[in-house]
Amino acid sequence: MEVTAPQTIKPIRLIMTILWSAFLMACVSCGVIFSLLDPTDMLVFDQRNNLSPQATYTIGFIIFWFLGCISSGIAAVLLVNPR
Repeated sequence: MEVTAPQTIKPIRLIMTILWSAFLMACVSCGVIFSLLDPTDMLVFDQRNNLSPQATYTIGFIIFWFLGCISSGIAAVLLVNPR
């Protein structure tokens, strides 16, 4: 029985995998959160949100995407085999 070395993952493929999975999670997160919360009723530091609903959705999506990138990146780092 022949033992083969683990395949290495190209960095661009790893980055795209992290970004794509985080994008999908951001889509789901925005759908869930903003179906429960109205962006016009949100308070930020005890101040009324003066942004349009579309701007609030966009900022929320970017925040969720960033958090998903961190989570996916940590998972990817744990999966990569050291040489």
